[in-house]
Amino acid sequence: MESIGALAGGIAHDFNNILSAIIGYTELYKEQVRDRPKVHRGMEEVLKAAGRARDLVQQILTFSRQAVREKRPTAIIPILNEVARFIRASLPSTIEIRQKLNATSDVVMADATHMHQLLMNLCTNAGHAMAGKGGALEIGLEEVVIGTDTQWLFPTLAGGRYLKLDVRDTGHGIKAEHLEKIFDPYFTTKAKGEGTGLGLAVVHGIAKDHGGEVKVYSEIDKGTCFSVYLPLMEKQAETILLAAEVSPPRGSERVLFIDDEEPLAYLAEEMLLGLGYRVVSETYPLKAIEEFGRNSDAFDLVITDKTMPHMTGFAVARDLHKIRADIPVILCSGFQEKEDLEKQSACGISSFIMKPFRINDLAEAIRSVLGKKE
Repeated sequence: MESIGALAGGIAHDFNNILSAIIGYTELYKEQVRDRPKVHRGMEEVLKAAGRARDLVQQILTFSRQAVREKRPTAIIPILNEVARFIRASLPSTIEIRQKLNATSDVVMADATHMHQLLMNLCTNAGHAMAGKGGALEIGLEEVVIGTDTQWLFPTLAGGRYLKLDVRDTGHGIKAEHLEKIFDPYFTTKAKGEGTGLGLAVVHGIAKDHGGEVKVYSEIDKGTCFSVYLPLMEKQAETILLAAEVSPPRGSERVLFIDDEEPLAYLAEEMLLGLGYRVVSETYPLKAIEEFGRNSDAFDLVITDKTMPHMTGFAVARDLHKIRADIPVILCSGFQEKEDLEKQSACGISSFIMKPFRINDLAEAIRSVLGKKE
């Protein structure tokens, strides 16, 4: 698993650099074609597809235990709608997709990529169960309360408000002797080459990691329903989340940006200029440090890539702080290992941005760091 993790991390770094260029340039220039609706819509689809590719990389890193995932207030309905659109394209027309969204609240503390993966796995599983015969795939949301009268049904859950996510199919059903094994890794009833047996194991792991639980009910020749219970956030937290959904914050400070990939350095420079910042970009870390050393007080922030030839972002941060101890440094990379958190703290790095990042991600990270400085 360690060798798989190392390989996954290396692939993630290179692949996310490619995605950074795709996402960044598409986002940068799509605003210039608003007067051409078809082109603008096409560029939006490119961003969605690239976003799914980015999520796939994160899933690989998560499976290899190389990813550091952050849970934050997450609305489930937009993710559910996105998955429904995506799964519609992969299912035959003989399968109808229905949505029953009865929840008045849908915000949970979660990792959005994991929620997308959980839903995709359940919906894909449901589609396979109806292959060849057709049927109906129903996705439902409702709010439930686990109290003293129902606690015995959920021995691993604390009492409180939960979001109940149902994925129901009218397929062939699951045999009773298989129900106890379906969440075991590599267990599958599919023919060789048709499934890995990891889909439901991943669903179970994600639910548990988010303080939830998965229940399953099935009848042969009638269908199966998977119910995922996730703790709901309080109303106050939801209000904070909605208030944060605003245009990218701007600034006027001077930023030094370092990335050995010239297209990415140029892209970041364009993004930062568009946000109002004054920018100096460098592709050689040593040259960037020399530039900083000549007039360190001229810069308000440094953003550096983590993995570069001859010098890591951690080494860059250490050298910068030898010149000026209070300069804020943001690290960015295509993947983040668990031990990186300790290294960041030891090197005085203020924040981390995961590549590929969008303009909003960059803008918010900068303001959070410079805001602290103020």
